[in-house]
Amino acid sequence: MTAPAKPAYLEDFAPSRGVRPPRARFTTDAPSVGLTGTWRFRLHPRAEEGTDGFEEPGYEETVAPGAASATEGPAWCDLPVPSHWQMHGHGAPAYTNVVYPFPVDPPYVPDENPTGDYRRGFDLPREWPDGPAVLRFEGVDSCFRVWLNGTELGFATGSRLATEFDVGHLLRPGRNTLAVRVHQWSAASYLEDQDMWWLSGIFRDVALIARPEDGVADLAVHAAYDAETGTGTLRVDVDGAAGAVVSVPELGLEEAEAGVEHRVGAVEPWSAEAPRLYELEVRTPGERVRTRVGFRTVELSGGRIRVNGRPLLLRGVNRHEWHPDHGRAVPPETMREDVLLMKRHNINAVRTSHYPPHPDFLDLCDELGLWVIDECDLETHGFELLGWKGNPSDDPRWREAYLDRIRRTVARDRNHPSVIMWSLGNEAGTGRNLEAMAAWVRGNDPSRLVHYEGDRDSRYVDVYSRMYAPHAEVEQIGAGEEAPTDGPGADAHRRALPFIQCEYGHAMGTGPGGLEEYQRLFERYDRLQGGFIWEWIDHGIRREEADGTEWFAYGGDFGEPLHDENFVADGLLLPDRTPSPGLAAYAKTIEPVRVVPDPAKGTVAIANTWDFRDTSGLEFRWWVSEGSVFGPPSVVPGAGRLDVPVLAPGETAEVPLPALPEGAGNGESWITVSVTLAKDEPWAEAGHELAWGQARVGEAPEAAHTPAPVASSGTGESVPRIGPGEIDARTGDLLSIGDVRVGPLAVDLWRAPTDNDVARHGVSVERGWRAAGLHRLTSRLVSLDWEGNEFVVRKRVAPAAQGFGMRVAYRWGTADGRLLLTVEGEAEGEWPGPLPRFGVHMTLPETLDQVEWFGGGPGEAYRDVAQAARVGRYSDTVDGLQTPYLRPQENGNRVDARWLQLRGAEGRGLRIEGAPVFDFAARRWDTAALDAAAHTHELEPDERVHLYLDAEHQGIGTASCGPETLAQHRLEAGNHVLRLAFTPVG
Repeated sequence: MTAPAKPAYLEDFAPSRGVRPPRARFTTDAPSVGLTGTWRFRLHPRAEEGTDGFEEPGYEETVAPGAASATEGPAWCDLPVPSHWQMHGHGAPAYTNVVYPFPVDPPYVPDENPTGDYRRGFDLPREWPDGPAVLRFEGVDSCFRVWLNGTELGFATGSRLATEFDVGHLLRPGRNTLAVRVHQWSAASYLEDQDMWWLSGIFRDVALIARPEDGVADLAVHAAYDAETGTGTLRVDVDGAAGAVVSVPELGLEEAEAGVEHRVGAVEPWSAEAPRLYELEVRTPGERVRTRVGFRTVELSGGRIRVNGRPLLLRGVNRHEWHPDHGRAVPPETMREDVLLMKRHNINAVRTSHYPPHPDFLDLCDELGLWVIDECDLETHGFELLGWKGNPSDDPRWREAYLDRIRRTVARDRNHPSVIMWSLGNEAGTGRNLEAMAAWVRGNDPSRLVHYEGDRDSRYVDVYSRMYAPHAEVEQIGAGEEAPTDGPGADAHRRALPFIQCEYGHAMGTGPGGLEEYQRLFERYDRLQGGFIWEWIDHGIRREEADGTEWFAYGGDFGEPLHDENFVADGLLLPDRTPSPGLAAYAKTIEPVRVVPDPAKGTVAIANTWDFRDTSGLEFRWWVSEGSVFGPPSVVPGAGRLDVPVLAPGETAEVPLPALPEGAGNGESWITVSVTLAKDEPWAEAGHELAWGQARVGEAPEAAHTPAPVASSGTGESVPRIGPGEIDARTGDLLSIGDVRVGPLAVDLWRAPTDNDVARHGVSVERGWRAAGLHRLTSRLVSLDWEGNEFVVRKRVAPAAQGFGMRVAYRWGTADGRLLLTVEGEAEGEWPGPLPRFGVHMTLPETLDQVEWFGGGPGEAYRDVAQAARVGRYSDTVDGLQTPYLRPQENGNRVDARWLQLRGAEGRGLRIEGAPVFDFAARRWDTAALDAAAHTHELEPDERVHLYLDAEHQGIGTASCGPETLAQHRLEAGNHVLRLAFTPVG
């Protein structure tokens, strides 16, 4: 008995059969029928050549031919299109980053190959014209075969690319039946090893579109801008009926000849900062087509990427398509939300990692303004683990599949002004097929640049592109001092090219750190033209427990035998599109206006860092806030508008500060200058803040920070009272502050490792920390006694089995009715690396959950992710301080607090002051619980508030996939001091 035959096309190097040549997407007045909505669906575990007739119009879904009953074989059900079947309970999602989830045996795929059958009936409108028509699929993963009214049309691959079939001759008046068979695995899967969930199905739109014989078969818009004269030229090449005419009424161009260059006079150019679009209409005897035109010229000139004559600084992100409920079937309103969020956080560029996005997203980039690197649907990363042996990129059998993918990418998206580069793909090694793709692009669209990071010598690309290059190497590249390539000619060529980081700043979990230092390098060296943070959003899948608890799943949560855990959660947005603290830090880093107040000089330095836009649409406001270290802060009566001249792109100015209000600087006062939109923009309302700067006015009296302790009345008692505090004279443990019972206060050197600490793809400090035992420190009491007016507790803190440790002194005193504490740490022995933190941990009653502080805020910050923290007075709850990263880790830290208050509902609680500042975090669970949990919903409150008060933290860095923490942000073991004062309140 022979096994059922596997479809030959599944393991064919050919990318398709029976499909039409690719073309641009445009709006037409030709009739169309949208075929999204509810389809009938069933899932087979394997792929077979034959069918049971499901493609036939008269097929009965209740009982399959030859089946004894309706329960035999896979059952039919309803499934929405677009969607992925795994997101609707048919099979399960699976995540791998690099490795293929099947044997690497190209072009063969496993027999276990989930295969979905789809059926959809539709009625042809009565007015539907006779003649040609196409069936258009915008995206199907990964290989699909199509029938209309029982007749096979062909098959296609290229999951994130559009496919069309001719169907006019098969359409029937009235009811028609469309059938599609989709396979999860095919030879094409070897070309689609992108870092994302493996998901299958018809996940983008499907439509039937009439194509008049005397209509527009295809069109290519060439809209150039001459920056010297301010004029535009327009040529529209039309494939189809003869006699096509072109109109742009706003420019006075009416029914002009197609295929001819027209000088249209003065135009407003398109840029990401001023995305001016014009409506274009193309008319033939049988069709009217509309699209939008942006006039701009992209060139490589003087070793720099220029648009409309001006060099760019790309402040970008990599964007996968993702929705926590729908996977890559992203709704239109969510795409718009993404672009609005990008614009509101000062992002000006997107790399469409690692495939062309839904075309609606590019429409939004055109409309709202983003530079786009449009990436081909290509990645063969899994071959890297095999030393690139057998990699399709250099195998001539795959040449046509490679060329097919770039042709379809360019054909669909070439009319978008936002697209300034074509990227050949991602992490596919190098080879002849990639070179052929680059050559094809240059021959068919020389108006854009060619990008591909994998061409390290840059022999066939127009930009030198790297991923995760460390800061020092980026500076070498900026100065033209990077290591040479293998050949002198290639080396000279590459050194003449601009440089971008197509991926950097890996936004996985807490962080990323080091962005500020990267940005300053980009601004210092002309050759460095910016980069793209990896990436935009965490790919978490929304799940719900029986009690309604919501959480987000990552790799391994669906029982995958091979997976890469939470490496799929590395975005600036949490899965529900809540901006992470990292996005706020990035927005501050790349702000388009730099503001530096200098109260000592009485001036504000202002720089316009936009490439194209002046500051005429902006408003500059200032105010002074004051917060005494030992008293409640207030806003000093003083605020107003700052008179700033209009600055051209790249221009700077220094303007005088207004006279500060009387009393400013008597306490700790800060002046803030905020830059906001003066009027509504399409992407934000008037008042939206783009940038800000702060500076301290005067200095707080140093004596207020370090009062000398006075004699305590508790000398000699078994539980000495030191001011408002009680301490156990036998153990040295703090017992209470006023009537607030506290848990023992103790030095803490450990933090729940962040994804950047763990660094599965970088230098891991977490492995060293655990090997050294920093997560299981023990404490030994050395001595405790009165030393003058201070009760001093000395301990040694160290891990088991190690010879190094830290001597710690807790100096307790009192002054002005407050409990004073100075914690001194002195490292001894050979420490194996940096400390996670130096601070103290204590617990408070769970009712003290209202938090107020004066210091850096409002959001989470760490020493190298503190750009967005501005000094002010803030309030929140303990629960609100948490950042729910998909994998629990150190989070929620606030920096540079001058004072902190935790109160209960009745107003009673505890006040903590720094001398001069401290960091803090407050949680309902301790670090051990945070470290042990795999998901946020596994964290259980333990009836206490855990308070962490820190002098210093190890920086965060971006080593989850990139360089380790910069030297200036490392916390080396040495001598450390933390000074605090405690007062009961209420």
